[in-house]
Amino acid sequence: MSSVLIVLPILTILMFDLGLGLKTSDFGLIFKRPKALLTGLLGQIIFLPALAFILATFFGLKNELFVGLMLIACCPGGSSSNIFTGIAKGDVALSVSLTAFSSLITMITLPLLMGQSVEMPVSNLVIQNLVLVLMPIIIGMALRKLKPEFSATLHHWISRFAFPALMFLAAVFFIVNIDIIREYFSQLFIVASLLVVLGMLCGGSLGIVARLSHREVRTLVIEVGMQNAAQAMALAASPFVFNNSGYAIPATVYALMMNIILLIYVVVVKRVNPDS
Repeated sequence: MSSVLIVLPILTILMFDLGLGLKTSDFGLIFKRPKALLTGLLGQIIFLPALAFILATFFGLKNELFVGLMLIACCPGGSSSNIFTGIAKGDVALSVSLTAFSSLITMITLPLLMGQSVEMPVSNLVIQNLVLVLMPIIIGMALRKLKPEFSATLHHWISRFAFPALMFLAAVFFIVNIDIIREYFSQLFIVASLLVVLGMLCGGSLGIVARLSHREVRTLVIEVGMQNAAQAMALAASPFVFNNSGYAIPATVYALMMNIILLIYVVVVKRVNPDS
């Protein structure tokens, strides 16, 4: 069975779940706390792609892996970041708002930035993102507005499915591309890990420079360090966009390292600051 038949439905469900967790007031944070929100978006949308480009160039990644690393860096923040932020006692409202805004903004910035690395059907990419990203989010938000109790229950159960689904997608692409992953695994392991760690350091540093609170800085560390790997895999495998599962290889390794490294960070934060 084609990997695209697996990844596209899973991405749609995850975006629907993101919508279930959003309310219109989440977008109002841009007026209430613009500095925190804009600092986080700066890290996600500008600095992370720049870091990916530098890493891909420095390590001399072959074309498929170069494009794949840029793809994961240009995607929005992952919805799992909201859960990690809650566990780390960060600013969940800021985390949710950053995920929401980055999901919308990258619909414009992703084709602009990726267009510098590879030729692609921009119109197809925009349409696919509208159908698989924006529409499920809007439907989820509408359902939350109309059926809040049912939506809360649904959100609770689908959220439990998010992490296993991402790991399942990573496993599928790992198997499909086992030969090239085996050949370049050590390089991919280092580059993906560095992208996560440098993204976290970037988010934290930007937060400190902007003089945000400890909780906000903690949130930016997680938000800039966690990208939507499922969306990167979906765009790579989609016959309407890249139609190249090789572009999903960096996202496959990144998904694994992202969760391991951020989990370690959350555990350390909880031990060092158990009450804050």
